[in-house]
Amino acid sequence: MQTIFVMVKCDLGKAYEVADEAVGVENVSEVYSTSGQYDLLMKCYLDEKTDIGHFVTSRIQTLAGVKDTFTLITFKAFS
Repeated sequence: MQTIFVMVKCDLGKAYEVADEAVGVENVSEVYSTSGQYDLLMKCYLDEKTDIGHFVTSRIQTLAGVKDTFTLITFKAFS
């Protein structure tokens, strides 16, 4: 299992609509509203064989109201 975080810029006034739709996307675990340069932060769990770029471009960037994304790939979780 690989974990990625996708930061999302939304069209003006569309953050809540994007968030509502994103929570229904398979592999999206959590969606947070944020302040600053990006509007939303999505935590996603993907199978090891899943192509991250394809997942982001086909499942996240195609959501209505998404303007831009920035993807963070994680390596190790500490607890």
